[in-house]
Amino acid sequence: MSNVVRQQAILRLVRDRALSTQTELVEALREEGHDAVQTTISRDIHELGLVKVRAPSGRLVYATPGGVDADRKHAIGVAMRRYAIGVERAGTLVVVTTPAGYASALAQALDEGSHPGIAGTIAGDNTIFVAPRKGTTAAALGDELLAHLERG
Repeated sequence: MSNVVRQQAILRLVRDRALSTQTELVEALREEGHDAVQTTISRDIHELGLVKVRAPSGRLVYATPGGVDADRKHAIGVAMRRYAIGVERAGTLVVVTTPAGYASALAQALDEGSHPGIAGTIAGDNTIFVAPRKGTTAAALGDELLAHLERG
């Protein structure tokens, strides 16, 4: 099997499955009929620039470097459109409102989304306080979260 074919298979597998180790990647390739050894996969991982990211399950899994930001933004956007009904800047915080009972689910999605501009969230029943990280303003973060709602 050529390097190109094997590396294309690796890229597809890490997009489609939660693979945490080189051994899991070797086994996934073998399931698809590709014969590869761990040392070859190690070199492929390096050449492809794969990174480890935290999956919603909490496990570290392989991902493509360019896809991490896009996946994060997509997941946060989906959660915002599903649960949020309003976004407002309040001093140094961003306040996100939801229907009653949905704030916790949205706050969890924001926290798990590992947004580089979000330090953390505090959720009530229908309100979430979102704290921006140092270097991120509430105005910029609020505008970004609001944009997800406006796209819906």
